[in-house]
Amino acid sequence: MTHYTGRFAPSPTGPLHAGSLVAALASWLDARAHQGTWLVRIEDVDTPRCLAGMDQTILQQLALCGLHPDQPVLYQSRRADAYQQALDALVQRGLAYACGCSRRKIEATLAQHGAGKPRHGELIYPGTCRAGRHGTQAPAWRLRTDVYIRNMPLAPINKALVAPDSIVFSTLPAATAEPIVGPITWSDRRLGTQQQDVAATVGDFVVKRSDACFAYQLAVVVDDAAQGTTNVVRGEDLTDNTARQILLQRALGLPTPRYLHTPLVLGANGEKLSKQNGAVALDLQQPLCALNAAAQVLGLAACTSTVPQALLAWTRQWKTLW
Repeated sequence: MTHYTGRFAPSPTGPLHAGSLVAALASWLDARAHQGTWLVRIEDVDTPRCLAGMDQTILQQLALCGLHPDQPVLYQSRRADAYQQALDALVQRGLAYACGCSRRKIEATLAQHGAGKPRHGELIYPGTCRAGRHGTQAPAWRLRTDVYIRNMPLAPINKALVAPDSIVFSTLPAATAEPIVGPITWSDRRLGTQQQDVAATVGDFVVKRSDACFAYQLAVVVDDAAQGTTNVVRGEDLTDNTARQILLQRALGLPTPRYLHTPLVLGANGEKLSKQNGAVALDLQQPLCALNAAAQVLGLAACTSTVPQALLAWTRQWKTLW
């Protein structure tokens, strides 16, 4: 049986808040309940949004809650070579291409065809640059969503290790690409069967931005494979990313983890609690209080003992839930 490896992957754009502690606790409990390895990855690939020193703040918050990673912390900002290798593999096989379209140009193109951005939806890229780059701005790189690779072999990866600088991607010729048929379907351990037609709801999406920053979707897929991640436990707000990540996993010949998306903590306006929605940093003068609040969101019983005893009790409860 494959050794369980899970991870918590915060972005250092601010300290942990009540919502992010729910995801951290759930991922830690799932790893412990499966006698697995729990990793922490700092997702600082979007460097313009990251705050200096915030990684250490987050790690200190986790430590106060008794959530200690089993291996050294991985930083995405140090892994540009691995992401570039993945992008090169996609380009060589005709699955990614340069795009010079600005947001304004995309909106104008969609308007010409009577389309626009759906309410609460994304701007669906119409594939303008698939046959050759248009526009004059610095190019971004996009993944083609109108093709898929059938019977892709799984690439060899190092299980439960700090991610290597390189990873072996499939080298099947682009001639095996075929028109995509239907939506991507996967099973979420909490939400059940999920489906998304990425081509119809997102379009060809960015894997490297025009400012040379690699996109979250590519970085997370490469790192999950390189670290041997078998189970991804994260907030329900990230469910919509899963189909795109599965497409990238297939395109690169990488394994697909199991997914569990946890309930969200909501703000006063009913929207997901976030840094943009009034979330405040955790008050960890009494860590057990913060952990109990997170446990309640996850359907776990309150515990009034010590942090280590509470984590042990919740691990036992988690086994009965998941």
